[in-house]
Amino acid sequence: MRSKLVTSAVALACLGLAGCGLQSASGAVLGAEPGTIKRVKSLEGVPVTVAAKDFTEQLVLGNMMSTVLSVAGADVTNLSNTPGSFGVRQALLDGRVDISPEYTGTGWINYLGNQKPVKGEEQQYKAVYDADLKNGLTWLPYAPMNNTYAFAIAEKKGEELGITKLSQLKDLPKDQRTFCVESEFAKRDDGFVPMLKTYGLTEADLGKVTTLDTGVIYTATARGTCNFGEVFTTDGRIPGLKLRVLEDDKEFFPLYNLSFVARTSFLKEHPEVEEIFAQVLPKLTNDVMLELNAKVDVEGQDPAIVARDWLKSEGLVQ
Repeated sequence: MRSKLVTSAVALACLGLAGCGLQSASGAVLGAEPGTIKRVKSLEGVPVTVAAKDFTEQLVLGNMMSTVLSVAGADVTNLSNTPGSFGVRQALLDGRVDISPEYTGTGWINYLGNQKPVKGEEQQYKAVYDADLKNGLTWLPYAPMNNTYAFAIAEKKGEELGITKLSQLKDLPKDQRTFCVESEFAKRDDGFVPMLKTYGLTEADLGKVTTLDTGVIYTATARGTCNFGEVFTTDGRIPGLKLRVLEDDKEFFPLYNLSFVARTSFLKEHPEVEEIFAQVLPKLTNDVMLELNAKVDVEGQDPAIVARDWLKSEGLVQ
């Protein structure tokens, strides 16, 4: 998603290289037996290449997709842990990858070049779906999971201040309005300052604002370096560090619902793939992904095993 995208210059350089970035840490597909996902005769032995990016959530999702397709009978090449969003995107466009997990906001803003997000989950999905059909790509119906920007506060401090949503920021004393943000977010047109304006604040209304690297923000917020830290809504460190995500009650942040994006020609040949993933995507909520990401980032578990164990817990495979 947003923070994991390479810069445009690097992306363009990558696009010129055949196979740029297409690699996997292991390439393994963990075995499982059919559960509610059954063997599909028309998929037996069909070669399918799955690609996912190189951060925790994508590693879990890419391995999940690979296991599901393998159980259904496909001959899966697992390219989870591929560096760079644009490398995966171009491989889909070139036909070197068949299907990949992606986010509606990333497709609409980063790949398709739109400046403004579309309000409403269904509306944003429909917009990116329609636009990408022209590129030979089909977005499967989106999951409830929305991995977007947010602000979080340590649970104990949130209780003390009595705050659960961003519109309550204006009611706090100035010295309690302390923030930790990453440098890019602080400068973005859809970032920190416009967010403050949406919620009736300016930088002059704030206490201390600290600029930190993304990963450090979570621990800094938990320790009280700042009250409010910029986070991503499905990051496993949120439950691990006992952080409370504030509701974006004025819907400022773009929507980044999860979908699986496939080559349209591949889906036309194998429409059963959409039917298979229709059993998976509706189950992928923010709470589910927070738990799965935490198993990797906090507990140190292997993302492939985390993915397979969750599929088993849901009865999708055995």
